[in-house]
Amino acid sequence: MAADELLAKVRAYILSNFPVADAATVTDDASLLELGVVDSTGLLDVFEWLRDEFGIEVLDAEMVPDNFDGVARIAAYIGRKLAPA
Repeated sequence: MAADELLAKVRAYILSNFPVADAATVTDDASLLELGVVDSTGLLDVFEWLRDEFGIEVLDAEMVPDNFDGVARIAAYIGRKLAPA
């Protein structure tokens, strides 16, 4: 899946599953935690979606903001996990 497709898919998931007052604030690089879009419980929903949608099991060591605090970071994480070894 191309990077722009992953970005669009992640953005669509976030906007349809989490309450967002202004969708324009959810840019690719915006912090979902700082915006209050996703909290720690919401991240569990994201992890479940990754498993169901992409077959990705998130390891404990991967549960860090660098991987999940933003649309672009989530899309990049998915891209890395789906890349051939």
